[in-house]
Amino acid sequence: MEAIEWIRFLAGGALLVCGLLIFLIEVVGVFRFKYVLNRMHAAAMGDTLGIGSCLLGLILMCGFSFTSLKLFLVIIFLWFSSPVSSHLIARLEAATDEEPRMHYRQLSIDREGHISEEAAREREEKNGDLC
Repeated sequence: MEAIEWIRFLAGGALLVCGLLIFLIEVVGVFRFKYVLNRMHAAAMGDTLGIGSCLLGLILMCGFSFTSLKLFLVIIFLWFSSPVSSHLIARLEAATDEEPRMHYRQLSIDREGHISEEAAREREEKNGDLC
């Protein structure tokens, strides 16, 4: 029985270390990226993956009890709420961006289904939207 406890402890510790490494990558991504949507992507991935693996590690270490059920419900709540909140903040940033040409490329699709960037530029020049 003691071997099963050690295996549970080692698996839980491995998941905790994996979660901490994901958090470290998240922090590097948040400070390294320049654009806010890239930073938000790094933070959202760290939230869902890092917290999920850390809490799964705690569930394995704690054993299967009422506490582990509560931790599992926290994982479910975070997996639903974090991507939704990140998506809403990203949509707000994209809608209120003052200089979209610095961050985005506008692509257009012609009638044959070919994707091109030049047609979008020509349309902008024709409409007078290009600075």
